Amino acid sequence: MLFEVVSPVTEEVIATVEELDVAQTERRIHQAQRGFESWRKVAPGKRAELLRNFARKVEENLEELALLEVKNSGHTISNARWEANNVKDVLYYYAGAVERLNGLQIPVQGGINVTFKEPIGVVGIIVPWNFPMPIAGWGFAPALAAGCSVVLKPAEITPLTALRIAELAYEAGIPENVFQVLTGAGRVVGESIVTNPLVKKVVFTGSTEVGVRIQTLAAPQIKPVTLELGGKSANVVFEDADLTKAAATAPYSVFDNAGQDCCARSRLLVQESIFESFMEKFEQAVKGVRVENPELESSEMGPLISASHRKRVDSYVEEENVLFRGSCPTGTGYWYPPTVIQVSDANSKVLHDEIFGPVVSVQTFKDENEAIAIANDSEYGLSGSIWTSNLGRGIRVAQGVESGNLSVNSHSSVRYWTPFGGYKKSGLGRELGPNATDAFCEIKNVFINTEL
Repeated sequence: MLFEVVSPVTEEVIATVEELDVAQTERRIHQAQRGFESWRKVAPGKRAELLRNFARKVEENLEELALLEVKNSGHTISNARWEANNVKDVLYYYAGAVERLNGLQIPVQGGINVTFKEPIGVVGIIVPWNFPMPIAGWGFAPALAAGCSVVLKPAEITPLTALRIAELAYEAGIPENVFQVLTGAGRVVGESIVTNPLVKKVVFTGSTEVGVRIQTLAAPQIKPVTLELGGKSANVVFEDADLTKAAATAPYSVFDNAGQDCCARSRLLVQESIFESFMEKFEQAVKGVRVENPELESSEMGPLISASHRKRVDSYVEEENVLFRGSCPTGTGYWYPPTVIQVSDANSKVLHDEIFGPVVSVQTFKDENEAIAIANDSEYGLSGSIWTSNLGRGIRVAQGVESGNLSVNSHSSVRYWTPFGGYKKSGLGRELGPNATDAFCEIKNVFINTEL
């Protein structure tokens, strides 16, 4: 069977893609097991060389991948280039880790004790539609480096870059069956990946609701899972902050990728004493965001992913107090304007649900303690920003906020050489960073008796 892929920019069908059923998925997983049995035996130096070849292939095709993402996902061309570059970067980074998968020699009495890091097996990687390229790379690059084979399931609506990246992997010399893309419905392909006993680990990025289901399905096999789930991050602005910089950058902390970002700072917390002066600057910045055809170099925000998602986002806004909005195109495309809401009811669903669109709520706070309390008033804990010129305050608030990734006087959440993941319902485990390959290894301990 085939399913259609629709562009959120033109609302037209741009491709048809194979929709796998359960039997086809199972066959591909068995192929991945055969691929693992050969890939794990490849010498570390050779495996590193092949991953570097893979990175070079991605690098040679960056513009093609970026344009494909613009058409399929509606990302701006500048964002899409960054995303393709990120895939290249993580491949180079973890290629360098292959020859450093070292075990330990641990002193013991009566013998020698050593540990080995061994690849866990076939790894299932299930990625969402909001960042199809980088999130896939965060999973498959360290998994391949560790010696695992990979079955990658992209979201049904954004599979095109994953399919092209798989072609580049084979062009680079990655052996047959070691890296496969399985397209189709989550309830069919995704759940088959999670429940198949040949799949020894699952990496999932997506909604908390689906993450709970994946953890439940994996539990009978005691199968390890890494979950990167929802977010409702706070952007906290204190009275001693550089207000001009904080206001100018705040729109891009939440409206980047049209707000379809689990790291989006969708709750803006502003100290009471500077509220009016900050909001003046913030309004000017919001209304300056360029929402236009994402293929244009000047575009700063594209459309939402689908008509149904636009309707969902709007359902949160229609009954709230909208302070101001930016502009967006009309007509063809799933456009939605950058929107700022002031919320007085602490129980409002706008403050607690992950809207996943270009909508930010605004609240005020009196002091440091109240800022931390409001920031922590969420079931999520993925990211966030703290704006202050007081270094001590920045550290105190960062230590007090329950979140896995925080930035002081910045909105940067992701660096491939540092760990990434969340607290509470934002996930389980960490991706990226120097130790990411460990998540795809079993640790074997061996004691050798030297006493005759």
